[in-house]
Amino acid sequence: MEKQTQNRAGRLRAGLLSLLAVAALAGLDQLIKAWAVAVLQPRGSMPFLPGVVELQFVLNDGMAFSMLSGRRGLLLGATGLILAALLLILLLRRMALAERAVWVLVAGGGIGNFIDRARTGAVVDYLNFQFIRFPVFNFADICVTVGVALLILLLLLDLRRESAAPPADAPKPSHGDS
Repeated sequence: MEKQTQNRAGRLRAGLLSLLAVAALAGLDQLIKAWAVAVLQPRGSMPFLPGVVELQFVLNDGMAFSMLSGRRGLLLGATGLILAALLLILLLRRMALAERAVWVLVAGGGIGNFIDRARTGAVVDYLNFQFIRFPVFNFADICVTVGVALLILLLLLDLRRESAAPPADAPKPSHGDS
């Protein structure tokens, strides 16, 4: 009984720390976007790393690559449900630290963009790679993308481990029989 209580307390503590990390990422995203609105919007754009990255103010009323542009209600509803489920999972579920980090990144970035979309109807983007043709993006997008990339990496590593492990019903080799 005491072990179960300790497990629950540990899981709750990890969940609360995860929610704080999500809030910190979303808060940092909102601070950067507030700077972009105050400083970058009047200028339109400015060099950051000349020839590599430009800071360019863009409002995006869609999601990645402007998909579902003009569908604010759908984006808010679907994103809100997914984020609520993800926050509950972070709070209540026991998981490895790497998996927890993945979901913290995805939730933090998702909430950062959700706040923009709910408040103004569009997401503030400001990072423009000049050396490739790619949409302008923001810190929240980086969080979600890195989180998803780490999730794919974790899944691939799990598949590799599973395929390298002997089957559970395989006979064990005997040593010393000759």
